[in-house]
Amino acid sequence: MAIKAYIRCSTDETKQDLNRQRRDIQESVGKEHVDFYQEFEHGDTAVKDQQNRMFEDAQPGDTVIVTEVSRLSRSTKQLCELIEKIKSKQLCLKILNSVTIDCRNGTIDPMTTAFLQMAGVFSELELSMTRQRVRSGMANAKAAGKQIGRPTLTRDKLPEGFYKHYPLFVGKQINKVEFARVLGVSRPTLDKYLMIAEQA
Repeated sequence: MAIKAYIRCSTDETKQDLNRQRRDIQESVGKEHVDFYQEFEHGDTAVKDQQNRMFEDAQPGDTVIVTEVSRLSRSTKQLCELIEKIKSKQLCLKILNSVTIDCRNGTIDPMTTAFLQMAGVFSELELSMTRQRVRSGMANAKAAGKQIGRPTLTRDKLPEGFYKHYPLFVGKQINKVEFARVLGVSRPTLDKYLMIAEQA
């Protein structure tokens, strides 16, 4: 039976967190092969493409691993739906250092279900409190006259390395993947740089 792992963080700026999740999961299964599905999405986002793909790929008897409940979802409603999906697909869900829900026979223990639902409630509460603190902090900073958010990026503020390699990109000597790699940025960040540089 296959082992599938779902790893998630909110943005691609926190890839280090994904590496930690990947390492922890791989260490937990030893040398066994793991199919990883990684996603950059907020925990309460309604549609998680890679998570959906993982469950579509999963076959009865497979094991799904996550590092913690909040990686699956920070929405209690979504978590309840996922529990039903795990049950209907007859999968085994393993949450590292927590619980294992073995639904490979098509049933689920009511106490385990309740535990997961409570974990989902606390995860959703934590997210709501974090967002409330952020909103409060931003309001206080704005009232104090501080700039909110990142400074506006203009053509003259693009990294020096961008203009050094830009002619190579325009001349098709390097592609976007190579350009992003030499700059040490993600593809979306490079796309933003290109859009700014190419503005009239």
